[in-house]
Amino acid sequence: MAILGIDVGGTFTDAVLLEEGELRTAKVPTAVRQEESVVEAARAVGAADVERFTHGTTVATNALLERKGARTAFVATAGFEHLLHLRRQNRAHLYRLCDDHTEPLVPLDLCFGVRERMGPEGVLSPLDLGSLPKIDAEAVAVCLLFSFRDPAHERAVADELRRRLPDARVVASHEVAPEFREYERASTAVVDAYLGPVVSRYLEALSAACRRAGLPEPLVMRSSGGVAALEEAAAHPSLALVSGPAAGVVGAELVARLAGHEDAISFDMGGTSTDVCLIAGGTVTRSAERSVGGLPLRLPTVDLQTVGAGGGSIVWRDAGGALRVGPESA
Repeated sequence: MAILGIDVGGTFTDAVLLEEGELRTAKVPTAVRQEESVVEAARAVGAADVERFTHGTTVATNALLERKGARTAFVATAGFEHLLHLRRQNRAHLYRLCDDHTEPLVPLDLCFGVRERMGPEGVLSPLDLGSLPKIDAEAVAVCLLFSFRDPAHERAVADELRRRLPDARVVASHEVAPEFREYERASTAVVDAYLGPVVSRYLEALSAACRRAGLPEPLVMRSSGGVAALEEAAAHPSLALVSGPAAGVVGAELVARLAGHEDAISFDMGGTSTDVCLIAGGTVTRSAERSVGGLPLRLPTVDLQTVGAGGGSIVWRDAGGALRVGPESA
């Protein structure tokens, strides 16, 4: 029986097969339909009689960075509809008078409020589902005040939306980030809803391609360095936002340990980007929050830093004549 690992990057797809102590590797160009690259890489490495198959992917990351997700709406407690647009007061560049902010995934005309209010001791204002307006969207994220403490109202709103929009993806913030920090919780729920249809379609296509190729259903790498079943990854795609890079870091942790190094730096250069992570005391450093594409996420991830420059990055001149490298890749 063999163990198969396949990582799909923006430029190449890499496969590793471990069978009876023998290690085989293969590299193929990444196709537009990434599930085809997975099958091609498996064939290139000679995968047969595979017992376990682990998969790292950049589908969620690319869909977020390229803004190719679903048309998403946002529902908040009435009076807090502007939450995604107000953001935090934090400034990345303290002395820059005119700074650019990342545009929210949800336009203001798709941000709605519902009358309700939870307090620390319970309900302050009862939920009025009649105040929930008609919504036309492919996905909806719901984030009500203090739902991390008592999700009853948020759960009821999500259930009502699922009844009204049976074909839409509905995500409640307490399902993905049940903690305080309202803006970050809302941002995480929106990202999860926004990516849902894209990632679900890919994972369905991947599952079908694996069945046709005689491969077992893959486990998807989590951003935290663990693995998730296809159903779980499809249900909450934000869990796999840095799926591929996390796999490389976990591998580097094991190699460093076997080599007798407790402190090391993981450096993973691909064709499009480069990922760096610190291994301290024999353990990968992890974080409870990270930003992807300028959007904050409250999710456990390996604490890696990514730059948009890799082996295939294109060198170009900017408007001032200075040489730049990336993020475009050949």
